Amino acid sequence: MTNNEGKYNIKAASTMLGIQPGTLRAWERRYQMIAPVRNESGHRLYTEEHIKILKWLSQKINKGFTISQAVALLEKSNHTLLESSDSQTDKDGDLSQQLLDQLLKALMEFDEGQAHEIMDEIFSLFSVEKVLIDILGTLLVKIGSQWENGEITSAHEHFATAFLRSRIGMILHGLPVNGFLPKTVSVCGPGEWHELGLLIYTLFVRRKGFETIYLGASIADGDIHVVLNEVKPKFLFLSCTLSINLSKTLDLVTQLRNLHPNLIIGVGGSAIDRMPEAKKEAFRENLIGSTMKDWEHWLRNHLVEKA
Repeated sequence: MTNNEGKYNIKAASTMLGIQPGTLRAWERRYQMIAPVRNESGHRLYTEEHIKILKWLSQKINKGFTISQAVALLEKSNHTLLESSDSQTDKDGDLSQQLLDQLLKALMEFDEGQAHEIMDEIFSLFSVEKVLIDILGTLLVKIGSQWENGEITSAHEHFATAFLRSRIGMILHGLPVNGFLPKTVSVCGPGEWHELGLLIYTLFVRRKGFETIYLGASIADGDIHVVLNEVKPKFLFLSCTLSINLSKTLDLVTQLRNLHPNLIIGVGGSAIDRMPEAKKEAFRENLIGSTMKDWEHWLRNHLVEKA
């Protein structure tokens, strides 16, 4: 049997690729990048070449490309990229790292125009999820580490924060809201003004369709109660980056759990991630995690529990 003969039905292809049959059909219908042959019963049969193409596209999506971007890249290369997919995957990673380094350099040089150009290029190449987690998430860690180690000034940190807050905010406020999903409130813990990690998480929640009230940096003591009584959200998300603010943040979580037993409280941030295991155990139900997979799992579990 040659590579051009159909040998895999859609169920087999789905199992091999880890792609749902409905997704395969939708890709074929919309992008027409492959044309499965049909058997006598009219069922799809995929060739070895089809599997190779679909596997390559799947790899690109896992690296952060959208399906339309991956198909366009494959068509532009006239399928020659399939012959060197491993090296190209490395190049994709190198490209995102290169753009991250360029963006960091522009921000540290207070070059706003160059930073906007690089951000535009990043968003044109990668999905929003990859930009937020793999690129901007990594960038935040670098900037925070450099600031804490005295390698950059507070002016550098403020400029970078203001720039990224503006770009992420533009996306956040332009996303539609699903009226059937509950309201959420996001705010930094007491004394916290490092808000970009919280902003990234809030954008993740907003992309899920949740109506989100984003308050950002720490608000005055007692004001959170006013917000909760006025908005009546189902979820409250708190962020804590600096260890010095950890105790007050956890105290607030304990207080709110007692005052608002129906409120689902999620906490995250680097100070939360660094807590000792014993402390984490006491707040296990509130820990949203540090990866998008963690966020998905935590949010899904709490929606099911409170449904």
